[in-house]
Amino acid sequence: MESLIAAVREQDEAARFLAWPGDFDLDRGDHVEDVHLASGAALEGFAGDGAGGTYFFCGDGGEERPVLYADSEGGAAVVAIGLPELLRLLLVAPWWRGCQAFTAEEGRELAAEYLQDMPDLGARRDRAAAALGLGLPDQAKVLTRLREVAVQAGEDFVLVTTPEGYPYEPLVRN
Repeated sequence: MESLIAAVREQDEAARFLAWPGDFDLDRGDHVEDVHLASGAALEGFAGDGAGGTYFFCGDGGEERPVLYADSEGGAAVVAIGLPELLRLLLVAPWWRGCQAFTAEEGRELAAEYLQDMPDLGARRDRAAAALGLGLPDQAKVLTRLREVAVQAGEDFVLVTTPEGYPYEPLVRN
């Protein structure tokens, strides 16, 4: 099976959507500071966003590993279990970083803001998902899953600044 990272690199439409509005760039895998997981498990930066945030694979393995997102302000959360789940999140709810309550109403409000600027958002998202061979759940399921993963798996994946030894703050709280 071809890797999804390779598929994103090969599929221009998907890469463009993930770059914006997804704010996901496979060429930005270096984080702003040295970090490690408190558990000592492996940590591999593989993508980032325009604000200095980084997506990391946690542990050993391939694209099925948990994905931790760390922003440049000292916050972090496990946002997906595996790259397919992360890409579904970015395709369905590219505004996820703006979520506080993870409610359907909040999701609709954030989506409406994006749709004002990009009326073709749904069509672009659907073409990107098809190019990557990903089926898309609805927004409520994606946001519920994000909260669930961040709260449950987050306890096992605490990100720490290497020089100072300070843990990052959870981006998603129970």
